Amino acid sequence: MSTEHTPVDAEVPGPATQADEIPLAAVPAVDPRLLVREQGLAGYVGEFKRKMRAGDLGSLPVVVGLLIICAIFQSLNSNFLSAENLSNIAVTMVATGMIAVGIIFVLLLGEIDLSVGSVSGVSGAIVAVLTVTQGVNEWLAVLVAIAGGALIGAIHGFFFAKIGAPAFAVTLSGLLFWSGFMLQILGSNGTINLDSEGLVGKLTTYYFTDVAAAYGLALVAVVAYFLGSFFDARRRAAAGVPSRPVGEIALRTGLLAVVAFGAAAVFNQYKGLPLAMLLFLVVLVGTDFLLRRTSFGRKVFALGGSVEASRRAGINVTAVRIAVFSIAGTFAAVGGLFWASKIAAANQSAGAGDLLMNVIAAAVIGGTSLFGGRGRTWNALLGVMVITSIQYGLALEGIATPIQYMITGAVLLATVVIDSVTRKTQKTAGRA
Repeated sequence: MSTEHTPVDAEVPGPATQADEIPLAAVPAVDPRLLVREQGLAGYVGEFKRKMRAGDLGSLPVVVGLLIICAIFQSLNSNFLSAENLSNIAVTMVATGMIAVGIIFVLLLGEIDLSVGSVSGVSGAIVAVLTVTQGVNEWLAVLVAIAGGALIGAIHGFFFAKIGAPAFAVTLSGLLFWSGFMLQILGSNGTINLDSEGLVGKLTTYYFTDVAAAYGLALVAVVAYFLGSFFDARRRAAAGVPSRPVGEIALRTGLLAVVAFGAAAVFNQYKGLPLAMLLFLVVLVGTDFLLRRTSFGRKVFALGGSVEASRRAGINVTAVRIAVFSIAGTFAAVGGLFWASKIAAANQSAGAGDLLMNVIAAAVIGGTSLFGGRGRTWNALLGVMVITSIQYGLALEGIATPIQYMITGAVLLATVVIDSVTRKTQKTAGRA
């Protein structure tokens, strides 16, 4: 009877141990963004299709809509795309755009501020009373007005964040209260004219007539974007995280150059670079940096995603909320100064009418979600371009104001519907 012996060096099958699984688990997962970039153009096309199916539309709808609006109105009136009309649109939209920048911060929290229109009226009234009636230095009056807007916003934020009152109710009360306050300080006359050659007066009337100003700004913007993107990509690559290849950065820079130098050429065909537009672009760049590159901006987005999760992560929810409403009040005051400059006066109708509707519409149409957590301050630029272009196009055709309201309302409704459908699609695709 013979006995079989297993060779010492033979492998004996047995249950897998944790050590056996280590090599498989140690294989790092490949970021899908790297795969897309390795595939070249086909990869980007596939990624674009995937985003469309998942409802990640980005700014595409508003850009396409803006192109359609321009094409329609240009076909109806050849003056629509004239340098003069486009320059006037650029200057007019700054006041609404400034206020929309502030409202975007609030919308990112998933909240609303109904008081920004009346706060903008208060800002213009404060400057008019201090400079014309009291003889205060205009620079000081402007600083007081802006600080007043920040304080008003902080008060609203306190009642919302600390007391727990709904933001809708708090800011609706603010709309009524500050409207009455504006009427009170304007007095029985109701209108105070401003010096058109003063600081506030020149906000919307001053132009840099030298062609080098507009082209220089375009060049600075393009170079700054390329260098910023290039060094950011190098930093990310050194850290081992996905980064844009140089070819993609160059393509994006080229597209920006076309837009920037095209806009500069249009401005130089009329009066030159408007001071109002320059200030608006500075604000957009600064607030975009604040939201995307600072811890405060990350906290704002976090609150828009989940308040409870943010609280458990150690974020001071009350402080961030108060700060956001203060920012909204600040930009409402700044926008009010531009409106006062546009009409060279502070009067009882300031901040009333369709201003609040246009501000909220500009933010939402530009791509900021009403549900919070998604948006950029650049959305204010896109949205206000759509709103103002519609208004100017209808005005050129002699369309009555009621029809303008109806069309603007329809555009806003369409945008909200797109936002809602996009959100549902993203949830279905597991991206929300």
